[in-house]
Amino acid sequence: MSKQFYDNRELSWLKFNARVLEEANDETTPIFERLRFVQIFCSNLDEFFMIRVGSLHDKMLYDPKDRDNKTNLTAKEQLSEIAKQVKELLPTKDAAYADIMQGLAPFGIEHITESTLSAEEDAFLKAFFTREVRPLLFTGVVDKKHPVPFLKNGEIYIGCKLRKKNDSAGKITIGILPASENLPRVVFLPGTGKFILIEELILRYAKLVWGNFEIVGKCIFRVTRNADLDIEEGLFDHDVDFRDIMSKLVKKRKKLCPVRLEFQGNTDKDIVSAIGKILKIDDEFVFKQTAPLSMDFISALEKRLEKHTELFFRPLSPQKSPAILPNVPLIEQIKQHDILLNYPYENINQFIALLEEAAVDPKVSSIKITLYRVARDSKIINALNKAAENGKDVLALVELRARFDEENNIGWSKQLEDAGVTVIYGLEELKVHSKLLLITLRDGNDVCYITQVGTGNYNERTSKLYTDLTLMTADRDIGSDASVVFNALMIGSTVESTNRLLVAPKGLKSRLVEFIDNEITYGRDGYIGIKINSLTDRDLIEKLAEASRAGVRVELIVRGICCLIAGVPEETESIRVISIVGRFLEHSRIYIFGSGERRRVYISSADFMTRNTEKRVEVAAPILDERIANRVCEMFNTMFSDNVKARELCPDGQYRRVSNAGKVPLNSQSYFYEQAYKLAEKLPAEKQPAESAAREESNDEPIRVKIHRVKR
Repeated sequence: MSKQFYDNRELSWLKFNARVLEEANDETTPIFERLRFVQIFCSNLDEFFMIRVGSLHDKMLYDPKDRDNKTNLTAKEQLSEIAKQVKELLPTKDAAYADIMQGLAPFGIEHITESTLSAEEDAFLKAFFTREVRPLLFTGVVDKKHPVPFLKNGEIYIGCKLRKKNDSAGKITIGILPASENLPRVVFLPGTGKFILIEELILRYAKLVWGNFEIVGKCIFRVTRNADLDIEEGLFDHDVDFRDIMSKLVKKRKKLCPVRLEFQGNTDKDIVSAIGKILKIDDEFVFKQTAPLSMDFISALEKRLEKHTELFFRPLSPQKSPAILPNVPLIEQIKQHDILLNYPYENINQFIALLEEAAVDPKVSSIKITLYRVARDSKIINALNKAAENGKDVLALVELRARFDEENNIGWSKQLEDAGVTVIYGLEELKVHSKLLLITLRDGNDVCYITQVGTGNYNERTSKLYTDLTLMTADRDIGSDASVVFNALMIGSTVESTNRLLVAPKGLKSRLVEFIDNEITYGRDGYIGIKINSLTDRDLIEKLAEASRAGVRVELIVRGICCLIAGVPEETESIRVISIVGRFLEHSRIYIFGSGERRRVYISSADFMTRNTEKRVEVAAPILDERIANRVCEMFNTMFSDNVKARELCPDGQYRRVSNAGKVPLNSQSYFYEQAYKLAEKLPAEKQPAESAAREESNDEPIRVKIHRVKR
C-alpha cells in the first residue's frame, strides 16, 4: 500500500490546532476574540495531551513495536515528533498573547509584571497576599521524611528551591505551593484594569511562607496527566452497576501518570530538573513558555471590557426558521413536509418545541432518544421528564462514556429515572454516538412516526457555538428504521440492515464504499462531496484515492484531522481538501454522492474515522426532500467556496489560506448568519423575526460574530 498520500493522525491534529492559533494572530479579528482563540488553542492542547499523548504513552510502554498504519511510526517516534512540533508552536502562542495584551492596554487592561510594579502597588499586593492568600496556602516539601505531594492534573503550582537560612552549604529541599484551589484566579489593583495572576502573586511573595528557609530558586509549573482510560473491561457484568463503575473510573482518571510538565517564565534550570525527576518526566516533554499556563482567567477581563464593543464580534442571535409556521402544531407541519434546521444560524428552541409538544400531545405514545452530551441546564431533559410524568413511554439511552461528560451524564441518568424515564446505557465495546429521536403517535388504528436525525448533540449551549444540522421527518421508512435501531439498543444488539438509514457499525461503512464505487464507474463525470470533522479511516482513504485515480472530482471539507494528503500526483490529484476555522466550530457532517438525478445527500453524526465507522453506533439519514437536498448542497458549495476562513491542504501536507485576490471575500459562516437574518425579516409579523424576538425566547446571551458583507 502506498504511503505517500498519508499523514499521521496526531501530527495532522497539531496542524489543525496551528490553524486555531492563526486566528489568534489574525488582525482582522477583534482583539478580545483573538484572546479567545489563544484560550481555545491551549484547552485543545490540554485535551490532546491528556488523551492522545496519554494513549501513545501507554502504547510505548506496553506495545512498543506497534506502528501507525498510515505512516509506519512507532508510538515513541510519534511522541518525539509531537514534542518537537509543540515546542515550535508555543513561541507563536506566547507572542500572540503578548501582542493581544499590548492591544488591550489602551482600554485599561494591563498584565503587570515585576518590572512595572510601583512601590505603592507592591505594598497593596503584599498586604493582599498576607491577608487573603497565605492563610489558605497548603505547603508541601519533598525530602526523605516527606513524600511527593500529589499534584493534580491541570492545577498550577509554585515550586521553590529551599535552603535553611544562614547555611550556605546546606541541603536543598523542594517546596511546593498550590496556586489554584480556593483562591481568586485574578487579582486586580484597586480602581484599575491592571492585574496579576494568583500564581504570579504567590511566586512574588513566596518568601513570606517559608520563614526558616531561604529561597534560592523558584518557578511556576503545571502537570498534565494521562486521562485515557480503558473503560470497557468488566463494565457490563450483570453484578455491577454501570454508573458506580463509571464514577470510580472518573476518580481514577485524576490520578494517572504525568505526560507533560509546563513552566512559565525564566526558570532556574536546577529546579526544572528536580521537578522533572520527581514526576519522572523526560526532558522532551518539559515545555517552557512566557504566557500563562492556563487561560481560564479571560472571562474576568471580559467583564471589564464589555462596554468596548469594538473588541468583540458583533452580537447575533439564532433566528427562527422560515420553514416553520407560527401557531401551527409542529408535528402536523412535519407530517406535511420535512424540516431542516441549521445551527447556530437557526434556533434550537424550535426543535425543543417539538419535544415539548410531544410531551403533552395525547396522540403521542412514546418518545425514544439517544443522549451523548447535553447542556448542564437542559430544556431537552426537562421535556423528556415532563413527557414521562404525563404517562408517555420515554426511553433515553444515556452514553455514560462520553469523554469528560461522564459525571454530567451520570447525574442526568439519575434525574431521568426519577421522573419515570426508562434509562439504558451504551453497548458493550460500542459507544452510542448517534443523534436520534423517535416519536411514535397512535391515531385510532394508525401508527405514524416523527423522526429527528442530527449531526450534533442535544445541547442548547453548543448549538450556539457549533455548526450543525437537524432533520425532522415523518417518512415512514425512516421512522421504521429508527424503531429497529432503538429495539436493537434495548436488547444490547446492533442493527444488521435498514431500508433508509445508514447505521454503524454494520451498515454505514459498507454503504459508503458502495457509493464511492458507484461514482468510480462514472470516472470524470463522478462527484463526491464530504464535510466531516476528521478523516482517518484507512479503508475510506484508500477508496477516495481510488476514486481520484479514476478521475472522480472529490471535494472534502475536513475541519480537523485529515490523514489523506490531497493533490499528490497520480494518487490524489483530483481531490481537494479545505479546512474552515472561524468563529464557530464546524461540526456538521454532510455526504454527497453523484449529481443530477443520481445524487444522494445524507447528513450524519459520523466522521470518517474507524472509531465512528466500526466502533460506534452512528446514524446517517438521507435527505429525501429535493428542496432540502438542494439547500444542503448549496450550503456545501458555499463552504467550499469560502476564501476568508478556509485553508487548503497542499501536496506537501501543509495548509495554506485560500486566496481571495481579485474575488469577493466570502466568509461562509458570516454569510449563513446574514442569510438567516434576511429570511427572518421576510417572515410574517407575528413570527417576531428580528433579533429582539430571538432574544425573547432565550435567556442566554447572544453570540458575537463578525459579519463580512457578501455579494452574490
